[in-house]
Amino acid sequence: MNLNLRQAIIQRVQGKDEAELLDIIDGSIDTDERTLPGLGVLFEIIWKHCEQNTREELVLTLKEHLA
Repeated sequence: MNLNLRQAIIQRVQGKDEAELLDIIDGSIDTDERTLPGLGVLFEIIWKHCEQNTREELVLTLKEHLA
């Protein structure tokens, strides 16, 4: 089976409940850089499926914490 990184990450989290997803995300924050691609894929999914006002809120949060 020939999977790309994005597909492998999605398969790893498919079927997880909310608590499991939270654990995966929390476990990936502030660790080594190997988890960053996974967080990027998860963020991409969130971004594609959230409302414009949520996107704006996320960008504002990001901007505030980059200052």
